[in-house]
Amino acid sequence: MTEASSEEKKAGDPTVVENTRSNGPATHGGIGAERRVRLDTSRMKSSYCNVCNATSTQEEVVLNLGLNQSWDRPDGDIDIAIQHRVIMSPHAAKKLHGMIGKLLDEYQQRYGVLK
Repeated sequence: MTEASSEEKKAGDPTVVENTRSNGPATHGGIGAERRVRLDTSRMKSSYCNVCNATSTQEEVVLNLGLNQSWDRPDGDIDIAIQHRVIMSPHAAKKLHGMIGKLLDEYQQRYGVLK
C-alpha cells in the first residue's frame, strides 16, 4: 500500500489503514476478499487528556477521559473536566488493551521503562 504525498492528501480525505482480511483466494466481494478500512477524519477533533477513569458492566466498558487543571492547587478539591466518554463492548476493550500494551512495550524499548 502506498501513502499519498502531503500535496495529494487533503483534510478530511479518508485514510486507508490496512487490509483487514484474507482467508484464501480473493473473490469478488465474497468471503475471503480483501477489504480495506477507511477512516474519515474530516470531523475529528483532538484534545489532550491527562486523566482516565474506567468502569464496566457485563455488556460494556466505559472510559471517561478528562483534564486535571489543578496542578497549582496543593490543597482543597481537585476539579477534573471530563471531556470524552468512550463506551465499547468488552471484545473491543480487550483489543484496545492488547494494542495499548504493545504500544507501551515499544515505547519502553525506545525511551526506557516507565515507573
